[in-house]
Amino acid sequence: MIIKDIAQEVFSAAVYPGDPAPGYERIKSMEQGDVCNLTRFFMCAHNGTHVDAPAHFVRDGKTVDEMDLKSLVGKAWVMEGGDGWECRIPQGAERVLVRGYEDVTLPQAEELLRRGVRLIGTETQKMGDADVHRLLLGHGVVLLEGVRLQDVPDGEAFLCAQPLNLGGAEGAPCRPILIYEEQE
Repeated sequence: MIIKDIAQEVFSAAVYPGDPAPGYERIKSMEQGDVCNLTRFFMCAHNGTHVDAPAHFVRDGKTVDEMDLKSLVGKAWVMEGGDGWECRIPQGAERVLVRGYEDVTLPQAEELLRRGVRLIGTETQKMGDADVHRLLLGHGVVLLEGVRLQDVPDGEAFLCAQPLNLGGAEGAPCRPILIYEEQE
């Protein structure tokens, strides 16, 4: 089995303009004589690689802790972005990860819905405008933003992308992985 980590490292992660940057503070340090090391961290729920829950743009939408995890775990299709990428999604692909810094448009979002996509992941920190978010999140499509796909091949893989269980939050950081069977 081959496992590919497709998450950004949190403290050096891309930050959407205007969002607070993540950071940390050492509370205890063995180098300073403490019995253990202990770190306090702080971040926006949408820093780095993260999941948007419907509550991010949909009034009374589900929060992260209410999301159905089935959309976040299962077979996924990795593909190159570019013109018409949404029309190149294979029939039946429910989870799609798009390489490149694609800004999803409203017509592309409508095509994703027609194709039955349950999760769309991109390398951008924000996938389209507010209308795109409302349309996709309002139809239960999970948005996985800020993934890193430069070291993974196109094609099918098994995705595990569960967000942190932040009760009541509209989004959460996650560390998604892709799993591949080793070739003989």
